[in-house]
Amino acid sequence: MKKLVELSVEDFLEALSSDCPTPGGGSVAALEGAFASALVEMVARLTIGKEKYKEHEELMKSALEEAYRLRAQLTELIDMDTEAYDNVTSAYKLPKGTPEEKADRASAIQHALKMATNIPLETMQKASSCLELIGRMKGKVNVNCASDLEVAELSANASMKGAWQNVLINLEGIKDEEFVEKTRRQCAIR
Repeated sequence: MKKLVELSVEDFLEALSSDCPTPGGGSVAALEGAFASALVEMVARLTIGKEKYKEHEELMKSALEEAYRLRAQLTELIDMDTEAYDNVTSAYKLPKGTPEEKADRASAIQHALKMATNIPLETMQKASSCLELIGRMKGKVNVNCASDLEVAELSANASMKGAWQNVLINLEGIKDEEFVEKTRRQCAIR
């Protein structure tokens, strides 16, 4: 199958609306973050070079670079989230007829769940960075695109909250209490 990020919007929506569990909420959370970052890039570009905002030129230039980096990272997470979920479902399908198979299956499930937790956790971190960037830009951007920055903020919030829901659901199946607690602490910081 093509990578999700290579699909047209219409094809992505078709895949999302199907009876297949992937792509799902984690990929959409990453996509929301990428949308937010792209909007931040646009707002910065529409502010750079405008005499009225000259005093914020350096902030906008650095925001443009940071938003570009975040968009690239969040875009990668779209497919990574789907792959991580597919690994979880594959682990659950492993044979469990013998004690060795049961042990191997249990180990594979735990490993896959941790990976499936780390991806949305990274999405949360990137979305949080985008929100911090938006906060630094507020009130300093071209007024003609201030509403675009507000939409970026909404998208970044949706990204962070959606990713958090995916972290929570995966933590429920993880038996490694140290990992669970460490992950919950990381999320609390955000």
